[in-house]
Amino acid sequence: MSGHVRALFAEVAGTFMFFFIGAGAIVAAVASGGDGIVSVALAHGLALSVAVSAFGGLSGGHFNPAVTFGLAIAGTHPWPRVPTYWVAQAVGALAAGAALRYAFDFAPSALDRTHVGTPALGAGVTVPVAIVVEALLTLFLLWAVFGTRVSPLAPRIGGFGIGLAVAADIFVGGGLTGAAMNPARWLGPAVVAGFYDNWYVYWIGPLIGAAIGGLSYRYIFAPPADLG
Repeated sequence: MSGHVRALFAEVAGTFMFFFIGAGAIVAAVASGGDGIVSVALAHGLALSVAVSAFGGLSGGHFNPAVTFGLAIAGTHPWPRVPTYWVAQAVGALAAGAALRYAFDFAPSALDRTHVGTPALGAGVTVPVAIVVEALLTLFLLWAVFGTRVSPLAPRIGGFGIGLAVAADIFVGGGLTGAAMNPARWLGPAVVAGFYDNWYVYWIGPLIGAAIGGLSYRYIFAPPADLG
């Protein structure tokens, strides 16, 4: 098996694990009658930390089309592999959505109320505001990716810093947009639930944030070659 094919399987597996646990925490919180913001943030953060640590050596541990896009803009991921990574991430996302519907079949009300864990806009949050929020949260995530994993000066902490960034973003943005920061995180449960409200927020916002993150790393934060 070629290295690229192995990387794609790693992206499928890591995306599946990340979304099943993250989105599953949303459904579980509603099914149990709890508030859930703490559990949802920690579930996403911990799951991503483990997934990046487990599969990052094989694929880079993206699990997010926006991360792949930002890395390509920064010049640290080859553009020809962007489409294949996006397909692998979509496959993992859709598998996670289907698995969650199966796992929580005993709680149809929770599945319906959360749309299988699909991110959604909070009451009173407009589309322009939501796009800006998603862009900012994704920018913070990309900075964490570059600073703790991509940079040759990055500390050896596995996916811990990236997971913490996602958890922190959810604490701030969970009530505003669901804090997806990730088009695939929206796609998997949305397709399974048939819920497409404001779908463009979860593509436009993260991709803009990722582009800014990639450009800022490439032209501002990347260390000189002699420091790598």
